[in-house]
Amino acid sequence: MAITETEIQSVKQRFGIIGNSPLLNNAVNVAVQVAPTDMTVLITGESGSGKESFSKIIHHLSQRKHGQFIAINCGSIPEGTIDSELFGHEKGSFTGAHEARKGYFEVTNGGTIFLDEIGEMPLGTQARLLRVLENGEFIKVGSSKVQKTDVRVVAATNVNLMKSVEDGKFREDLYYRLSTVPIYVPPLRERGKDIELLFRKFAGDFSEKYRVKPISLTDDAKEIIVKYRFPGNIRQLKNLVEQISVLSTDSKEITGEILQRYLPKENSLPALYRGAGQDKDSISERDILYKVLFDMKKDFNDLKKLVLDTYNNQGNAGQIVKDHPLFADVDAPKEKVMDEPLVLNVSPTIQAVDDHHVEDIHDITHETEDDSLSIEKKEKELIIRALRKNNNKRKYAARDLGISERTLYRKIKQYDLED
Repeated sequence: MAITETEIQSVKQRFGIIGNSPLLNNAVNVAVQVAPTDMTVLITGESGSGKESFSKIIHHLSQRKHGQFIAINCGSIPEGTIDSELFGHEKGSFTGAHEARKGYFEVTNGGTIFLDEIGEMPLGTQARLLRVLENGEFIKVGSSKVQKTDVRVVAATNVNLMKSVEDGKFREDLYYRLSTVPIYVPPLRERGKDIELLFRKFAGDFSEKYRVKPISLTDDAKEIIVKYRFPGNIRQLKNLVEQISVLSTDSKEITGEILQRYLPKENSLPALYRGAGQDKDSISERDILYKVLFDMKKDFNDLKKLVLDTYNNQGNAGQIVKDHPLFADVDAPKEKVMDEPLVLNVSPTIQAVDDHHVEDIHDITHETEDDSLSIEKKEKELIIRALRKNNNKRKYAARDLGISERTLYRKIKQYDLED
C-alpha cells in the first residue's frame, strides 16, 4: 500500500522527525509500511543518525502498540550478563543470582524489543536470539525449561554486519533472519538542507531553555554547516547549537567566521564506521594511520640494524649498504656511489671503546626487537586520551572513540586502566 506525502509528513511530525530529504522520506515510508506486519526489521545507519526513532514508528503503528516497548543497547551490557538480561535466570544459576529474574523477552511478551548495536552481541547470545526469532522459544540461564514468547524484534547497527559475518563475529543465519526488511537511515551529511531545519529547531529549543535570544545563521554560515561532515550526526549538531547558544553573547547572528570557531576539526579521532554501502575491502583511517606508523618504525629499525652491521663489518660496509632493502628504490646513480668503498671515520677513542660501551652498541639489536611499534600500545594511548578528555565518563569516551561502552569496558580491563 502506497503512503502519501501527507501521511509521511504526519508521521514525521508525530515522532519528531525533522527534514525532507528523499533518503529520510524513503526510510519513513518503509517504516510505516512494515509497521502493521510482524516482520523483523534491521535498521542501519551511523551513530547519532536517529535509528531509535524509526523503531518507535514501527512499534506505535503496529498491532502491538498497546504492548510494551523496550530499547536495549547490546553494546552497553557486559558479555557475562547479557544472556541473563535478555532471557532471565534462575536462582543460584551463577554467583550473585540470589533470586530468579525475568528477562526482557519474557517481560515484553506481546510487545516490541529494539536491539541497538546488535553487532556487539556475543556469538553465544546470537544463537539464543536466533532461536527466539525462529521458534519464539528461549531458555533462562540455569534452567532446562523451554519457554515461549511473542515478541517482535527490531534491530539496529552502525557497523557493516556483512563484514562482521566475513570476520566470524556475526552469525550469517542471524543476519539474514534479522534483515527481512532493511531500513537505511541516512547520516546528516547526506540530508542537505535538513541541517538548516534542525539547526533552527535546536536553536529555538535552547533559546527557550536558557531564556536567551535564538541564534541564526548568515548565508555564508549556512554554506559551511551544510558542507560540514558531522561524524556525530544529529547528536553532534544538537551539542553544537547548544554550545553556540550559551557562549555566543556578542551576537546572535552567527557568521561563517564565528561558526568556524565552534566547529571541531574533522577526523580528530579515528573514523571507525563502515557505511552499509562501502566496499568490503575498505579500511578505516585508523588502520591506515597504524600502517603508516608501523612502516616508519620498521624503516627506522632497519636503519639501526644497518648502522650496527656496518660498524661490525667495516671492510664490507659498502656492499652491506648497497644490498640493503632500504636503498632498493633509490633512483640516484647507486652503482657509482656503492662501487666506492664506504669508509667509516671511526676515531681512535671510539675504536678503543671499553666493553661497557660495546655492550651499549650491541643493545641496538635488542632495542630493535623490543621497540617495535605496538598497535595495542597506540590503542591504549587513544583510550587514555579519550577518558581524560571526558573526565573518565566511559559513555562519552566510547562515543569519541567510535566503539561501544561494552567494548571500552573490556579494553579498560585488558589494559588495567580501572584507576
